[in-house]
Amino acid sequence: MPDLRRGVLFGIAAYSMWGLFPLYWPLLKPSGAVEILAHRMVWSLLVVAVALTVRRHWSWIKELARQPRKLALLTLAAVFVTVNWGTYIYAVNTGHVVESALGYFINPLVSVLFGVVLLRERLRPLQWVAVGFGALAVLVLTLDYGRLPWIALTLAMSFGVYGLVKKQANVAATESLAVETLVLLLPALGYLLFLQGTGTATFAHEGAWHAVLLVGAGIVTAVPLLCFGAAAIRVPLSTMGLLQYIAPILQFACGVLVAKEVMPPSRWIGFSIVWVALAIFTFDGFRTARAAARVRRNALDQVADQPERSTT
Repeated sequence: MPDLRRGVLFGIAAYSMWGLFPLYWPLLKPSGAVEILAHRMVWSLLVVAVALTVRRHWSWIKELARQPRKLALLTLAAVFVTVNWGTYIYAVNTGHVVESALGYFINPLVSVLFGVVLLRERLRPLQWVAVGFGALAVLVLTLDYGRLPWIALTLAMSFGVYGLVKKQANVAATESLAVETLVLLLPALGYLLFLQGTGTATFAHEGAWHAVLLVGAGIVTAVPLLCFGAAAIRVPLSTMGLLQYIAPILQFACGVLVAKEVMPPSRWIGFSIVWVALAIFTFDGFRTARAAARVRRNALDQVADQPERSTT
């Protein structure tokens, strides 16, 4: 139980930090989204390298180097996480925090759809209902925005593909982030050097505090992921499924209460439909998990009864 409690605290910490990201990225202005993204890649690699050095955990490199399929999957994951990070930073710094929160609200539903389309999984009736409500919400919000909520859809789909690829790769969180950021290191460094060469870089040109905040982008990237990794090995999947809603709830609160983004009635209706979809999705997940636990318990009871029967 102490280990479970510690895992839940790690999970709350990870998702809370992710949820409060909208408060951090505006501090990095006048840096553009791509420059922030490049710094995020470079400095997060340094943070992960320090973490691996402290743990003296480098033996995994040789083993991973002999598995080209996993390396290819992590390279693909790096591409999709770049799209996700870049879109998110752009959204926050251009006043679309609420729409970015929508992306992470609908991400579980997108992941379910990927399971159907790509993995040939079969959905339960309530899952279909949840997906239907999610599609209705996107339609309502499209009418509200006067366009497809492309930021939300890009975030949801890129993170959904990222999660799917990471699941296929099956590499631990810290090691995976090390490979992903290493893959992105050369393009990121190349872009930063280009900015320095053209005189358009903000690093070291906007004061020491601004430089510290850009370096801090690596810390705020790596620390939540390390907490998430610590939670994932201690907490049941159903509990992690609930904790994941902390991040978009906080993002939504930041958008409405801090950034003061406009929320007309039609937008509230669209988000309410999303929340209904997530409530149905979560209820179905819990009901299925309880049924599966009951089946396992009955199977164990039958195994335990067999020796008794054989001795009578």
